[in-house]
Amino acid sequence: MDGRDLVRSVKSVGSAGAAQGLRSVRAAWRHRRADAAVLPRRGAERARVPGPVREVEPGPGGGVVRFGRSELRVLVAVNGAVFWGWDGAGPEPSYALAGRCPEPDPRAVLEPDKDGGWRVVAERATVAVSRHGAIEVRTPGGVVLRRELPPRWWEPVDGGPARWTQRSEVAADARFFGLGGRAAGPRLRTGTYRLWNAGPGGPFAAGADRPSVTMPVQVVVADAGTHLVFYDTSWDGTVALREGEEGAGSGHDRPGRSVLRMDGGALRCWVTVGTPARVLLAWASLTGAPALPPSWALGHYHGWWGSGDEQEVRRVAAGFQERDLPLEAVHLGIGHADARRVFTVDEERYPKLSVLADELRRDGIRLVSVVEPAVVPGDAVYDGGAREDVFVRGASGRVVRGVGRPGDVVFPDFTRAEVREWWGGLYEERLGRGFAGVWHDLDAPTSFAAFGEATLPRSARHGPAGGADHREAHNVYALCMARAGYEGLRALAPDERPFVLSRSGWAGMQRYGGAWSDDVGTGWSALRASLGLVVGLGLCGVPYSGTDVGGCDGSPSPELYLRWLQLAARLPLLRTCGGRRAGRREPWGFGPGVLEHARAALDERRRLRPYFVTLAHLARRTGAPYVRPLWWSAPEDRALRDCEDAFLLGDSLLVAPVLDPGVERRAVRLPRGRWYDVATERAYEGPARVVVEAPPERIPVFARAGAVVPVRGESGGVELEVWAPARGRIGEGLVVPDAGDGWAEPEIERYVSRWEGRRVVVEREGEDGLGVPSRPVRVRGLAERPAQM
Repeated sequence: MDGRDLVRSVKSVGSAGAAQGLRSVRAAWRHRRADAAVLPRRGAERARVPGPVREVEPGPGGGVVRFGRSELRVLVAVNGAVFWGWDGAGPEPSYALAGRCPEPDPRAVLEPDKDGGWRVVAERATVAVSRHGAIEVRTPGGVVLRRELPPRWWEPVDGGPARWTQRSEVAADARFFGLGGRAAGPRLRTGTYRLWNAGPGGPFAAGADRPSVTMPVQVVVADAGTHLVFYDTSWDGTVALREGEEGAGSGHDRPGRSVLRMDGGALRCWVTVGTPARVLLAWASLTGAPALPPSWALGHYHGWWGSGDEQEVRRVAAGFQERDLPLEAVHLGIGHADARRVFTVDEERYPKLSVLADELRRDGIRLVSVVEPAVVPGDAVYDGGAREDVFVRGASGRVVRGVGRPGDVVFPDFTRAEVREWWGGLYEERLGRGFAGVWHDLDAPTSFAAFGEATLPRSARHGPAGGADHREAHNVYALCMARAGYEGLRALAPDERPFVLSRSGWAGMQRYGGAWSDDVGTGWSALRASLGLVVGLGLCGVPYSGTDVGGCDGSPSPELYLRWLQLAARLPLLRTCGGRRAGRREPWGFGPGVLEHARAALDERRRLRPYFVTLAHLARRTGAPYVRPLWWSAPEDRALRDCEDAFLLGDSLLVAPVLDPGVERRAVRLPRGRWYDVATERAYEGPARVVVEAPPERIPVFARAGAVVPVRGESGGVELEVWAPARGRIGEGLVVPDAGDGWAEPEIERYVSRWEGRRVVVEREGEDGLGVPSRPVRVRGLAERPAQM
């Protein structure tokens, strides 16, 4: 921190929070002094490169290539993923992996390549290692997807962790995606992106790249194929991306480039290759299947940040019910806590919280509680934690104190298994109050002051016997907290699927729940950034995420609020919010016109609930996100790769939200095939760019011809909405019925649609062949011929 940080932090908290800001400043200076006394200064450094090949040692799935000044381990796993690690690094231990490393593929062997290099040939990719340490990932046909230049390390002469740089090249036509939940996404253009989870300190919006969920995960899409690359190190670093250019410089292509610079950690990497669906399937098999949210969690929540009381929460819930607005949960923010301490309730304002929870649940509404990791010294949780020695200590051995909402606080060390078990047991208090789930806030952890400085010194010790410091643990702290919450809730309520929502996280966080956007700003750029966040997280393996409708500060215009709600109703996580900084954000607070259109959006979300349930089950089984970029099924289509203002919701629907003010008509890029405007049932043939109506009451949504979409019928049961296939074509769709909030494995129902004479026939696939569906069927798109373009 410097003087500018000090001024910025005091300005941000204002006079009312000046004491809080000054505490943060003092703590930051104290941590800087502790770091300076323990962590070695960056003095003279010695650069190192691998050098020439000396010898090789073949092994299962690959082998070891030894160079003059390093060695490289290459492994092809049975799921098709490729691993390599420098300086003897192996795939374990890893925060990202779901369990043990997959078994090596016995068919993959290390064999000589041209020019003195070596290669490992696998079913989906070939990995070639040059005699000086460059690594190429090639398609089975021999086309180079990615070329990693020999890495370079800078090792301190006086000892300490080495920083390193990995330069990579991709095709000139390639596009970059991923790196977590980025405001600049989903397509990541030329620029530098930091890999350090940020906390509060500014709104999440386009142009402000300080995400709370960062991951060294890139998804690269090019004509030759799609690949995902993951550098398995949690240290602070940056990724500098430069998109390529075809025909640049005397008619030659300029390749795209990625330069990864890390402050420490092992240089180890995983790569998966194939279609987007296959890439995400292999990634999920490595890092774990996404947790299946409870079915109620696929409905609509309202977040209440205010410091009101039980009656105010009742009034808010009643307001939704009186206006016939669907509501499945109310999220209570820190305002319901006692003195802002963890696992407490303000008994004066919420004297009968469990009674309130029971009343709401009878109306189909759950309560969800915010939980923060900061623990105030002196309270009951602190006393129990001190006895168990669970808190993060500094290099001196003393418990480190940071600054959180309540003031001076300490933090549990979630990187230790025994601490996670202790913390998970504390959620019994939340369940006893009637809460159905939790959402984790300020879990990076970072200072509550605006500059977002880490509230733990980088020299703080983590892990068994303090084997790591905060430079390595910061990015995975929230991931480990999510694991503690998920495992604790599962142990305490084994018959119910846990609900855990995190503000921050890292690779593998999907195993424990989903993510909500950071303090998203209020404005049209923040609306656009929210869509980029959801698409980007989905490509990084986190399918369940969303944003707070209207932003977290300021006052959205009625138009912005409505367009935001219309988008959010088609995202996995739908949360409106009100109270405190957000103000009163209930739909009826924006006038009768907005209320009418908001009801239509929420009713449509309720109608599509069976479809979201199906997408959730498919995400758990395949890793495919609910929200997908338009190029998902056609990555070779360059026009789709550059389209960022629309998305696919599963395989069946295409959503084109309105992201700018004053828009009542907008252009939509359609992938190949026939698509129906769901409002007019007009048919369009893709690939094409069409201009359609986008009046205030709705945003454009298209259905793929032949799609079989499960929806909620008028009676409340599931019916099949079938969109007529093109003549001579067969459509299909999957349905996973809602088995409640437990662990039952419902059977996947498969349906096909086809023309038979002058009518569309829908049949269910079974062991004995095709049969009559047991669900009501409604066929749409029968009367409309394709529109003339």
